[in-house]
Amino acid sequence: MAAVGFVAAGALVLSPGVANAEPTPDEVREQIEQLEQEFSELNEAYNAAQQDHEAAQKKLEDIQQELEDTEADLESLRGSVRSLANAAYSGTDYSSPAYLLSSSGPEDVLRHAADVGYLSSSQEQSLVQYSEKRETLESLQDEAEQTEQEAQDRLDEAEEARDEGEQKMEEQQELLDSLTAEEQSDATSGVGAAEETSSGGASYHGSASGDARIALEFAYAQVGKPYIWGGTGPDGYDCSGLTQAAWAEAGVSLPRVSQDQFHAGTRVSWDELQPGDLLFFYDSSAPTHVGMYAGDNQMVHASTSSKPIGVVELSDYYRTNFVGGVRP
Repeated sequence: MAAVGFVAAGALVLSPGVANAEPTPDEVREQIEQLEQEFSELNEAYNAAQQDHEAAQKKLEDIQQELEDTEADLESLRGSVRSLANAAYSGTDYSSPAYLLSSSGPEDVLRHAADVGYLSSSQEQSLVQYSEKRETLESLQDEAEQTEQEAQDRLDEAEEARDEGEQKMEEQQELLDSLTAEEQSDATSGVGAAEETSSGGASYHGSASGDARIALEFAYAQVGKPYIWGGTGPDGYDCSGLTQAAWAEAGVSLPRVSQDQFHAGTRVSWDELQPGDLLFFYDSSAPTHVGMYAGDNQMVHASTSSKPIGVVELSDYYRTNFVGGVRP
């Protein structure tokens, strides 16, 4: 998994002479914008870790099934080897299969090929198969253990990213609580408060047509639903979960995470945007937030866990942090 760099969110820097001064709305706005970006980075890290966890879990299931099959094959071969030993037994012949097989097991027989030269080719094949299955079983057991640990590590990474992201939102709320209602409005104007947040969803009335309209109508119907970490619906979504589900409604398959969606269509510039296009933000090589252009300088998106899914004006903040558009 590609490492995601996080910018530390430090305390607001004030001059020595005003160490106890309350932060201004402009200072709070800058800090909130920084926290929003850090949240999006953590969300992307969460999704990537979740994907890796799910892949490891699927791999573990496949390994466990192969283990069961190998154990069944091995048990069947054990029966053949026992039959071979019993059939070959006649007194105490120290070079006989019976002695060799009963002393330390079939593996020792294979290590001393000269001692089994009198065995038939079919008998030798049974011993070879037995040894190979034993090696396969041991290898699968090791792989299962490693994969299980990998799955747990990825899950731990996802939970750590989620917890850190929630901390960012707590920091944001603490900053806002230090301001008056009017100052809060000024401080959040850059990142845009949701314009439509009714729990019953919203209706799209823009100019989009065809698949883009289907996708936008779906996205607008989710307005007011909560942001959910790793959310792919129907009760809530994260940013890429919303865009993926919206375009899936129109029959278009998008990858799960923002960074992959960035490479899943035709790249368009800010001036070329059309309703339904995906807008990506923050990192030009690996964007960490995505929304859907609705036309009329508006975007529908799942922002952070502090806000429901909503429609925002594309302010200078979004224009500054825009790194590219994609037309699915």
